[in-house]
Amino acid sequence: MFTDAPVRHPDKFFIDGHWTEPSGTRKIRVTNSATEELFLTVAEAEEADVNCAVAAARNAFDHGPWPRMSHDERAKFIRAMAGELDKLAEPHARIWTTEAGALHGFTKARCAGISNDYLSYASLAETFPFQERHKPKSGGEVALLVREPVGVVAAIVPWNAAPGAISSKVGPALIAGCTVIVKVSPEAPGAGYILAEACEAAGFPPGVVNIFTAEREVSELLVRHPGVDKVAFTGSTVAGRRIASICGERIARCTLELGGKSPAIVLDDYDVAIAAQSIASRAIFLTGQVCASLTRIIVSRNRHDALVEALSENFRNVRVGDPFDPATQMGPLAMRRHRDRVEGYIQKGKAEGAKLATGGGRPAHLDRGFYIEPTVFCNVDNNHTIAREEIFGPVLAVIPADSDEQAVAIANDTIYGLNASVFTHDLERAYAVARRIRSGTVGQNGMRNEGSIAFGGFKQSGIGREGGSEGLRAYLETKVVVLDGMPQSAGCVRD
Repeated sequence: MFTDAPVRHPDKFFIDGHWTEPSGTRKIRVTNSATEELFLTVAEAEEADVNCAVAAARNAFDHGPWPRMSHDERAKFIRAMAGELDKLAEPHARIWTTEAGALHGFTKARCAGISNDYLSYASLAETFPFQERHKPKSGGEVALLVREPVGVVAAIVPWNAAPGAISSKVGPALIAGCTVIVKVSPEAPGAGYILAEACEAAGFPPGVVNIFTAEREVSELLVRHPGVDKVAFTGSTVAGRRIASICGERIARCTLELGGKSPAIVLDDYDVAIAAQSIASRAIFLTGQVCASLTRIIVSRNRHDALVEALSENFRNVRVGDPFDPATQMGPLAMRRHRDRVEGYIQKGKAEGAKLATGGGRPAHLDRGFYIEPTVFCNVDNNHTIAREEIFGPVLAVIPADSDEQAVAIANDTIYGLNASVFTHDLERAYAVARRIRSGTVGQNGMRNEGSIAFGGFKQSGIGREGGSEGLRAYLETKVVVLDGMPQSAGCVRD
């Protein structure tokens, strides 16, 4: 297990380019999800710390050099930061595994490549159309469509996959020319400290990146702060509704990547055993603590029992245990509170009449840690709570359907629309069904998210998209400048 000090300055915040003392004395205790032991104690931000961070970011945007640099100049800083993150990949991975229970084999590979997230945004300095030239119709010789940074960004990230949630916000914000305040989760603050160390080493101008940890009440002060131009949030739909309402009060921009209750439709031409293996293997990824996880499995009634048995067999063979053990296939949930929540949904599923096919309890061989068995419910009605609400754990609800039409109707009968999949060998059929599902992503024959292109949801799964050029647009405002000619100082302009 990880025994060395995981971060260098747990008692401080990274504000205005340096490590600063907190205004108060409150601390946040972070628990090792596999052992239930204390892992890390960090400073907890209070209102004065929020105001300090916003003032630093506001000053850096309004008066500092960052938004006035060229995109190429900003890209150099981002590349330097990415290089520093490569040096910190090992502690980055160990922190993630310890805080959230993610398998170390996965976190090690992901953190070794997290720099690529930032490098992909740095590369957009050369290809993205930050300025376009048009022929005006209302007078003048040249109309420039200019895309400028939105301003000060509050990036609020969750506990399940903090490194990627941070990069999907900080990367596009920085290349756009925004300044950023990263508010990391009290359950998993380590990734924020790793980013702060990388930013410090890369030499960003003061106030460009600011990072602190806070609980919900103080986080709301950040969302409400008039000095914040945009909020980028990943988390639950419940919290997203609150953030959207606050941003709406003051017309602040927001990107919300929220929850999901994603369907997988298994059509009759697809092999049940192969579908079950694909679904089950992804359902245990990050112990099911994935917003895009395929958790509503819709199948024809005559093949329902066969799919349930195949899913159950896959789940019964999952090795649950220490996330640092290479033989482990699924680690613990992130915290006691969340395990209690998942267990509550399992009890509710049974109480409402869904049949428990496998799992549903705590692994008998593990007497500590926030573990849960991978669980399958069968003969689920789409009106059951376990089919309506996001559980955020390895719990599948198998729902029978009497036709393809009904399967699509069930898939769309939800407040969510983040992810989906259609299992069929018929390419035309897959495309036709995919176009009818109201979801931000639909994959054929598996969970196939393409965050490098765009990721986000329909309906209450969020507002806006993250990833690729679509994700960058969310950090830009468009301006039209109509001129009597083309100025030499305009720089790179696309026709």
